[in-house]
Amino acid sequence: MPESTDHVSLTPNDILRFFLEIFAVVSLAIWGFSAWPLPWNIVLGIALPAVAILLWALFRSPKAVFSIDVFGKAIVEIAVMGAAALAWWDLGVPVVAIVFGVLAVISGVVNGRRELSE
Repeated sequence: MPESTDHVSLTPNDILRFFLEIFAVVSLAIWGFSAWPLPWNIVLGIALPAVAILLWALFRSPKAVFSIDVFGKAIVEIAVMGAAALAWWDLGVPVVAIVFGVLAVISGVVNGRRELSE
């Protein structure tokens, strides 16, 4: 069997970023379902994570539908991660908001520097 020449190298930051994105989507769902009264909790509990996934898939993922520059990607990432951190703050769990926010900023800066150097 011929060996593939395609080599995907995952860094620890890539793995961290994956888990941060999953956590952000779940955080937005939790906030949507728990912070709003009926019927808005159902609407927002489904719509907020769906919008975050859509934004990420269209503009930020490694195989994004639209190719934008690194600064546009940063704006999308700040919007999604910032919304998740603010959701935890609004839910009354500032420690989770701060820890998540700090990890997201560090991971985003490391990734942004890598993207700028490519």
